[in-house]
Amino acid sequence: FDPVLIESKTPATAVLMLSSPENEVLAKACDALYKFASKDDENKLTLLGLGALEHLYKLLSHEDPIVRRNAVMVFGIMASHCDVKKLLRELDITNLLIPQLVPEEDVVIHEFATLCLAYMAVEYTSKVKIVEQGGLEPLIRLLGSPDPDVKKNSVECIYHLVQDFQNRAAVRDLNVIPPLLGLLESEYPVIQSLALQTLEVISKDRETRIILEENKGIDFLLNILENSELGDLHIETLAVLGNCLQDVHTLQLIQLTGGLEKLLSFLEVSTVPDIQKNAAKAITKAAYDAEILKILHWEEVEKFLLSLLETDSDEVKIAASQAISAMCENINSKSVLGLQGIPQLVQLLSSDNEEVKEAAVTALTNLTTASPRNASIVAEAEGIEPLMNTLNVQRDGAVANAIAVLTNLSLQEPSRVSIRSCGIMSALARPLRSTNSQVQSKAAFAVAAFGCDADARTELRNAGGLGPLAKLLHSKNEEVRRNACWAVMVCASDELAAVELCSLGALDILEEINLSTKCKNKFSEAALEKLLDSNLSQKYSRMGYLSSSNIITDGFYDCGQVKHGKKFLSLEELSKQELTDRRAIIFINAK
Repeated sequence: FDPVLIESKTPATAVLMLSSPENEVLAKACDALYKFASKDDENKLTLLGLGALEHLYKLLSHEDPIVRRNAVMVFGIMASHCDVKKLLRELDITNLLIPQLVPEEDVVIHEFATLCLAYMAVEYTSKVKIVEQGGLEPLIRLLGSPDPDVKKNSVECIYHLVQDFQNRAAVRDLNVIPPLLGLLESEYPVIQSLALQTLEVISKDRETRIILEENKGIDFLLNILENSELGDLHIETLAVLGNCLQDVHTLQLIQLTGGLEKLLSFLEVSTVPDIQKNAAKAITKAAYDAEILKILHWEEVEKFLLSLLETDSDEVKIAASQAISAMCENINSKSVLGLQGIPQLVQLLSSDNEEVKEAAVTALTNLTTASPRNASIVAEAEGIEPLMNTLNVQRDGAVANAIAVLTNLSLQEPSRVSIRSCGIMSALARPLRSTNSQVQSKAAFAVAAFGCDADARTELRNAGGLGPLAKLLHSKNEEVRRNACWAVMVCASDELAAVELCSLGALDILEEINLSTKCKNKFSEAALEKLLDSNLSQKYSRMGYLSSSNIITDGFYDCGQVKHGKKFLSLEELSKQELTDRRAIIFINAK
């Protein structure tokens, strides 16, 4: 048969050519389709619609290496489209691509097979298949490929696979750390970046951090930080180091070798907001351990955190405030941060950014809890007014912590007087109505703390705070219920408040609480007793007796015993009733 030269101008013809028995025709058709698909996503969809993928799929196991190579190239470039990926999953493409990763295969096949796998590995179902079909081992081996594209695609695929925590242990067992560290010396920033991102994910596991340390990984990372030419990698490098700081042993080694000092020196001079933010977050993560906190304090990390509060970036201020909160677990750090940091944190309460306010006031809560000295510093820094203003913000966390700080300050009489003069009890009426249990709990606790003054109780009553307080007795949250009982007990010292609380049903709720072994607490029992002691008419009606400390005064009346669940009527309500043949109501009015 004489050779026929055909010039085709449509992709449909090239797709038809994929059914040819001739290797040369197949290779040229694949090449033409690769070039067509490379141009844009619309072309990829066109080929999908023409059924090209089903034909190409058969060619992946073709005996001719050039045909097979060109077919893999088309799949590599097509897999970037989400609709194409859907069909590739149905075809189980990974099962044919993974065997193509053997060492003796063409480097171009390696490049485009790993490219296709990297695109596929974004989806969870494909992750599972790649691992089940033995894809991890050849991918890790290809990290040592001489071809930079193969390295880049392989490490990107591994990065996607380790997002599933189960695969992290698998890559660790396959000794992924040495080749990843080797990629940090690549001349291509994209490869270095992907290697660092992968290290950041897998170093969340303690076992991986140990292997990283054994392979001198910390030195690799510190060397990157010391190299100003690698500035674009510093953020990702810090993320890996941040994970390493969570191990006491690793941190001690970094400290002994001078690595921690190097790290802090680098951080102190950096002005990149993302680096500052990530460094503060790393400190927050590490601060869960008492020994780590000691090391961080020894290295004077507090100075670095306080310097971050002065930056222009709100995100950095938030991260620094959160780290300060975490560092408060160490009593020495708490002292240093309180003395130097409280005035700065108080200033942040006036920020327009509510997230900044919340982070700052949370730090102040941790600094002032069980620290009278720090509480005094807040007052000296004129923090009471901005704290009162914070009660009106929208963020529940900010409101709850502002109440907590004010309550901590209330333990000192001068601060207590100042807070009272700012109208704390009126201000608490709104948080008491909150639907957030943390806000409810802190607000009720504050009522108990500030309600020791008669004027304060009157202020709360006039502000309509007793109604929402009584409702909190119904709360299913144990802490809210306990604090509400405590607040009711304190408020019940005031006779008018006690009467109002009784009319709001507080007495019935407390009786119900005390009948439940699960719900009752010391405060619920004390609150019930206090309410009755401040309302002797009701106590006598309910209990049938008064104790020796109960002194009857004008206004006491005996209307007989009221059955449980029945409403106790006021004098006004009783006076409006018609005369009956029942026992007379005795009313004491000596005046």
